[in-house]
Amino acid sequence: MSDPLHTRLCDLVGVRYPIVQTAMGYVSDAKLTAATANAGGLGILSAALLDFEELAAAIADVASRTEAPFGVNLRADQPDAVRRIELLQRTGVRVASFALAPTKELIERCKDAGLVVIPSIGARRHAEKVASWGADAVLVQGGEGGGHTGQVPTSLLLPQVVDAVDIPVVAAGGYFDGRGLVAALAYGAQGIAMGTRFLLTSDSPVQPAVKEVYLQARVTDTVLTSEVDGVPQRVLRAGAVDRLLDTGPVRRLARAGRNALAFSKMSGTPLPQMLRQGLQLKQGNDLTWSQVVMAANAPMLYRSALLEGRSDEGVMATGQVVGLIDDIPSVAELVERIIVQARTTLARLGAEQPEVSA
Repeated sequence: MSDPLHTRLCDLVGVRYPIVQTAMGYVSDAKLTAATANAGGLGILSAALLDFEELAAAIADVASRTEAPFGVNLRADQPDAVRRIELLQRTGVRVASFALAPTKELIERCKDAGLVVIPSIGARRHAEKVASWGADAVLVQGGEGGGHTGQVPTSLLLPQVVDAVDIPVVAAGGYFDGRGLVAALAYGAQGIAMGTRFLLTSDSPVQPAVKEVYLQARVTDTVLTSEVDGVPQRVLRAGAVDRLLDTGPVRRLARAGRNALAFSKMSGTPLPQMLRQGLQLKQGNDLTWSQVVMAANAPMLYRSALLEGRSDEGVMATGQVVGLIDDIPSVAELVERIIVQARTTLARLGAEQPEVSA
């Protein structure tokens, strides 16, 4: 009898379990990515906030920690995206994932490089488009997911996409245990992806004090807002987010400008380059100038909270599932727990299956 937990996703990317650790800026580092790979899941290294040399070093770091397949998350709008794809090919990375939908040309380049392409999408039409362009799978995130997300809940978006495309679908948004994995498989998904649950592990680089803030949160303590960087994302309503929501645009713009200057100094990113990126974002998303400056400021806010432990000053992206998480296991413990619970759930459902008359 075939194993219901060995899915098309497992064969596609070469992993033991249909569990994906999503890319999270400042969180999905080499250690977390390798820990996930070693536990049998697909770890994805976040590259959006890394320059080319930093990305090359991070890939080498992951490879030094694991022999299992892993992925790298790319931004389709980065000017050196093609060069990064070539780097993934040279270094033997298995999967290229995209937070922003890649162009047809980028997907073709990835495929020519022998990469498995898994874009993240938030709408059925986007899944249909990237599937028609040759994507190997799609990661579907519902509105309860953390970070940049949409309005449609996973329970409605997932069956829409499963029915619309014939490539493997990975479900994200609201997953944290084995019961959720079984539920996603029942909908027709080939696996689940989790961000907040992996963030709250001992292998995550997030400061312990900040993890405790997450553990105290309820499912109602998140907010979906465009005030952080101009694009809707779900974050904890705490610290800088509370002030953003409660202050006017003039004060918000001044604070964002100060933080953008600090990030420019810390990261070495020239202000003219940040301004050009902001202008591109403004043209593509019809943002206000306050939102443009906030977009340049956002990496500083993430870093302040997650890596520097300043939960009162930074921004903490999270899914609503945060209210259901109450511990900090290792990644290995988490993956084993999910698989054991999934098998127990499947056995229970099998035992309780009613007889169907002819």
